[in-house]
Amino acid sequence: MAKSVVLGFSGGLDTTFCVKHFQDKGYDIHSIIVNTGGFNEEELKKIEAHAYALGVKTHTTIDAVKNYYDRIVKYLIFGNVLKNNTYPLSVSAERLVQALHMAEHAKKLNADAVAHGSTGAGNDQVRFDMILNTVTPGIEIITPIRDLKLSREEEIEYLKSKGVDMNFAKAAYSINKGLWGTSVGGRETLTSKGFLPDEAWPIQVTKSEPEEVKLSFEKGELIAIDGKKFAHPTEAIQHLQSVAAPFGIGRDIHVGDTIIGIKGRVGFEAAAPVVIIKAHHALEKHVLTKWQLPMKDNLSIFYGNYLHEGQILDPVMRDIEAYFTSAQAHVTGDVFVQLLPYRFQILGIESKYDLMSAKFGKYGEMNNGWTGEDVRGFSKIFGNQVAIYESVKFNANDKT
Repeated sequence: MAKSVVLGFSGGLDTTFCVKHFQDKGYDIHSIIVNTGGFNEEELKKIEAHAYALGVKTHTTIDAVKNYYDRIVKYLIFGNVLKNNTYPLSVSAERLVQALHMAEHAKKLNADAVAHGSTGAGNDQVRFDMILNTVTPGIEIITPIRDLKLSREEEIEYLKSKGVDMNFAKAAYSINKGLWGTSVGGRETLTSKGFLPDEAWPIQVTKSEPEEVKLSFEKGELIAIDGKKFAHPTEAIQHLQSVAAPFGIGRDIHVGDTIIGIKGRVGFEAAAPVVIIKAHHALEKHVLTKWQLPMKDNLSIFYGNYLHEGQILDPVMRDIEAYFTSAQAHVTGDVFVQLLPYRFQILGIESKYDLMSAKFGKYGEMNNGWTGEDVRGFSKIFGNQVAIYESVKFNANDKT
């Protein structure tokens, strides 16, 4: 009886190579594609047809968009997560959901092995391997592209020898699209200097006149835009992307440390994620307390870094998510945003939980909730320990 392998399959050169490679090894191949917002229905059908034309035994398409949001994206918003204050984890986050669904599919089929098409030079190999090792212990992980160290030209030559007819032309830029943004790689990102040209970005700039949008949040989740309510936050994200992306908003290049220890650059286009995170953060600054905000900031840095490195299954992540969720109890209200070419600005917020209330005083103008004597006493006590320190230091130095 032939061994079976579950293969994460995108239909590109590497995973196409993997199918023919496993056929040579005598495996029954069960391909799977996990859609996290990067494919439309027509594209998914083409990938399925391509898989069956190559000779897979079964092909499965998983719609994981809502699961991706519920399991990861929601907490990236709650935490205002931008890695290195720049990158909304567009690709790294979705790889984790894809790996989890691959592992579950392998268990369901009682497969002998599970495979992915990662190379040996990037982060994805670690993310996939760690999750597969954890969720499917005992099932062999096979990575032909990483292990065989084949060049692109060698892969093409092999596939042609197997009679595979597909477009082997390499695009000038590698594009990876998902719900939470699109990564863009090209020759400009391979060095430490250079920005991607306009033609590299998947969505071109077609809007020039300013537009104002109202984002409505309920307990930290985006539920409506300009008064239009959506059945699920993923729909609100996709709608905002369609509105904001034609302004060229959310384009940048992230410079970061990879899991394997080298630095790298990647371009990304993430209009909706960047606007949502900044709008959400603006609302939080009005409704959270003085110490909730820095506590969230500290946890967010750790959460984003750990998620980026594939550690989504560590229990500490559930602990942080619980804090994030608790902190969202009053993050409800409207945020007004002006969209302009290549930038946006937060105009303000309206919330019944707004702590910036004239009832208690106007900053820099009038105090209504306390007296001058209250402040004098508070200032003396608040600075008491530092005053003692300075006095002791002065006396000690004076005696020497």
